[in-house]
Amino acid sequence: MTLTERLMSVVAFALFVFFLGVLIVYVPRVDLGVVLLVTILLCAYDLFWHKTPARD
Repeated sequence: MTLTERLMSVVAFALFVFFLGVLIVYVPRVDLGVVLLVTILLCAYDLFWHKTPARD
C-alpha cells in the first residue's frame, strides 16, 4: 500500500469515526454506543491490523 493510499484510508477512518461520534452525541443510548464501538473496532482492525493477501 502506497503512502497516499494509507493517508487517504486514515482520513476516511477519521471521518467515519467523527460521523459515528455525532450520531452517539445526538442519540445517547448505551446499546447504540456498544454497536458503534464494535463497528469502529472492526473497521480499525480491518484497516490497521489485517494483512492484505499477497499478490501473484
